[in-house]
Amino acid sequence: MAQALPLGALQAATHGVEQAAEPAPLAIPPAAPPPEVAVTRATVVQEGAPSATTPAAQDATPNQRGAGLINPASGKGHAKGDPLEKFNRAMYSLNNFFDRILFRPMALIYKTIFPKPVRVGIRHVLSNLGEPVVFLNDLAQLRPKRAMRTFSRFIINSTAGVGGILDVAKTADLPHRDNGLGNTLARYGVGSGPYIFLPFIGPSTFRDIISDQVDGLVLPLAIGRPFNEVKFIIPSILAQGLDQRVEFEQRIKIILRSSADPYATIRSLYLQERASEVADVRGQSATPALDDPLTDPEAGAAPPPTGEPPATPPPGTPAPDASPPAPKPPVINDTPPEQLPSPPKAADAGCDFAG
Repeated sequence: MAQALPLGALQAATHGVEQAAEPAPLAIPPAAPPPEVAVTRATVVQEGAPSATTPAAQDATPNQRGAGLINPASGKGHAKGDPLEKFNRAMYSLNNFFDRILFRPMALIYKTIFPKPVRVGIRHVLSNLGEPVVFLNDLAQLRPKRAMRTFSRFIINSTAGVGGILDVAKTADLPHRDNGLGNTLARYGVGSGPYIFLPFIGPSTFRDIISDQVDGLVLPLAIGRPFNEVKFIIPSILAQGLDQRVEFEQRIKIILRSSADPYATIRSLYLQERASEVADVRGQSATPALDDPLTDPEAGAAPPPTGEPPATPPPGTPAPDASPPAPKPPVINDTPPEQLPSPPKAADAGCDFAG
């Protein structure tokens, strides 16, 4: 399932990729239009919600179809699915502050001390330790075939992969797949709850943030030492978070530089990926498209469109002249010669013609 980063850096928006040695390219949603352009719709499709092309969406009433509009006059000031947007944006800014003064410098030190093969090996070990949690949730979701693949992956990497340092199972067509209690609850109809962004954790939802904590207690409670000891918990959290921060350095820069509203972009990426994961758990073949305005409603926006076509001019109205304006004639100096200033004398110009 979606795992929020222990250190809560911006890279949590593209969670799940940290298990691969070479992360896949990140597709960033298009930036929002400038404030002077009207924002057409701000519907964030929730998990399991019908898309605009499904019969259920077509049969919806106009009020239902427009329920996701951001209406500045309503006083809500948040996108659908993000009722805590004002709080979340404050936490996002605080997280950025910690990222500048703490997360990123620590990640650069981590990258300098440990070369990439060592970082990949640590990443594989931590991923392998999470396979029992994935296996238990596969069973809870009544997916025995997938559970057997997860179990086989864990056994292969724990033995032939030298405790998980090498991802041997991936070459045997047994790649890692995220799964957890959040997906299990979603499969049985538990809603995601409001979107929330917290420092040191990153983007999540009420359901997932609680489920992640429960998943993290499986090994400490079921096995005990060393998984319940501080000397294991803190280094593993730091290693995972710093490694992810290193891997997502370029992606963070892309989001910050190319997005009109990085907070909304991260929210869109996270919610879209979670919707895709939940759709897969529920056996749905298609995921509804995520329609997010990618703008800050508190920043001000043009009024929402009325849905009426633009007015057409009456017949016979001449079309506006689109040709460029004619160039202005050059300014001619018509001052009489007697009024022009006399040219400077040689002595005044600093020249000496005496010979």
